[in-house]
Amino acid sequence: LSPQSPASAVSPNYISDKILCVFLTAFFASKVEHESKHSNGKGFQRLGSSAFDRVYIANQNCGHAYPTFLAMLWCAGLLCSPAPAAFAGLMYLFVRQKYFVGYLGERTQSTPGYLFGKRIILFLFLMSVAGILNYYLVFFFGSDFEKYIKMITSAISPLLLIP
Repeated sequence: LSPQSPASAVSPNYISDKILCVFLTAFFASKVEHESKHSNGKGFQRLGSSAFDRVYIANQNCGHAYPTFLAMLWCAGLLCSPAPAAFAGLMYLFVRQKYFVGYLGERTQSTPGYLFGKRIILFLFLMSVAGILNYYLVFFFGSDFEKYIKMITSAISPLLLIP
């Protein structure tokens, strides 16, 4: 994104990330409903079923993380580079699924998904900061490093696959 050009158009990768996010949220909500019905048979009354509590808390944790994820995803894509941001977004959604499923088991099973998700959010944040810095470099000094930033983020994004 440079001061002379308008914001880039929304790519299909962002739309697929958004759709996948909606499906995961629906999946998490259906798991909460399923556990709620099996724990006491009367809907959403919480009487202390440990399985229901784990599913409910995992759903709440994932729901609380999505606004931050979406803000970082959109900022990284618009301010820096859409392709690596979309890749990181898809990775984040799969990691949240791993976190959710891990939370249903033992508590230690959810830790890798949580830590991996934090690393992806950090990557998206750094992409956003790089895009903002590039904008101000162009605005104040006339130096455009967008090509280099895109090359670096494209090269670094596959490293997100390393656990």
